[in-house]
Amino acid sequence: MTAPGPAADATQTALPARAEVVVIGAGIVGAAAARSLAEQGRDVLLLERYPRGHEHGSSHGATRIFRQGYDADDYVALTSEALSAWRELESASGRTLLDLTGALDHGRPEMLAAIEAAMTRGGVASERLTPDQASDRWPGLRFDREVLHHATGGRLFSAEAIEALLDLAEVAGATLRFGVRVAGVDPTASNDPTAGVGGAVVRTELGDVVADHVVVAAGSWAPDLVGALARSVGRPLPEIVVTQVQPAHFPSGLHADAWPSFVHYPAEGSSVYGLLTPGEGVKVGLHGGAVHAHPDERDGLAEPEELARLTAYVAEWVPGVDASAPHTISCLYDLSPSEDFVIDRIDSIIVTTGFSGHGFKFGPVLGRLIADLVDGAEPHPRFALAAHAVPVAPSASALPQSPEGTAP
Repeated sequence: MTAPGPAADATQTALPARAEVVVIGAGIVGAAAARSLAEQGRDVLLLERYPRGHEHGSSHGATRIFRQGYDADDYVALTSEALSAWRELESASGRTLLDLTGALDHGRPEMLAAIEAAMTRGGVASERLTPDQASDRWPGLRFDREVLHHATGGRLFSAEAIEALLDLAEVAGATLRFGVRVAGVDPTASNDPTAGVGGAVVRTELGDVVADHVVVAAGSWAPDLVGALARSVGRPLPEIVVTQVQPAHFPSGLHADAWPSFVHYPAEGSSVYGLLTPGEGVKVGLHGGAVHAHPDERDGLAEPEELARLTAYVAEWVPGVDASAPHTISCLYDLSPSEDFVIDRIDSIIVTTGFSGHGFKFGPVLGRLIADLVDGAEPHPRFALAAHAVPVAPSASALPQSPEGTAP
């Protein structure tokens, strides 16, 4: 249950010996959880091993896709809740976080039909366009089949979003500590007189912290921290495959209004996503990633074969950019077998992982789901550990948020 990493700065002040809730990780999931819990009036201590805004995980970078195009009713409902939650966060923080440029799905007809049906059931308006109509409207993309468009998709300003959540958590009373490596999380021994019933001990290089609840929001590091514990109590995590994902920004001379967010389901191969990152170019990536890596051992370098696949795709399907001039980026995916999230409780420890490249858009909703678990609620049925105990094929539309780090 250890997570190796850089030594803590010895000059840092000591950690408090106790906290009501310790949140581990300051990416989108941890930041959202800290804000939700602190605004409930709970005593929250957030611990992050790296500096604020770091690029080691799945949440860094300027933009993410926001889309409602799922083929599952519960995901569509969560995107609608997230849309309202992002607007509320904008109001609370005074920051612009969501730009509804519209979002497209195109490619395999059966995927578009399933997505359209789920959005219709969920009250999300969409429109169908022919390839010629879509090309006239979005000349930077090539289409060979009908296109599904919904106006309530677009892009999130992800770095701004995390800062907004962290700032509001701090305003609500949370303590944020960066550069603190968590070495392990253990259930509190029953004879520990300082612990609440069912508490846990968070072990760090600056000392131990006893907490009533611990939220493990460490993404790709979660199996290191709680995998053994989960197995020991007969509730194992699903196999989390960590991949180094390598999208790229491509320069474009088209006006910004020419670029919606998009997901393409080609006849063969992995799905592809993209969106404009203002000031950086059009970001395009292959979903999933082929380079497996432990999060502490990734090199961040573009793998030549993966880059060649990406640039070949862009040259064929994204004529509005210069495919010969990619600016590569790197992040982590924490992939579950079904590509559904893990958000559940093991005694007093809330475990979150497996966001599989499509979690970021739900950020404030994830905070709410975690706070509900701390309050004693049951997990969302799709995200419970029990749901992962049964092998399930991935939902074909459980796709990316445009990593740069993705994430979750």
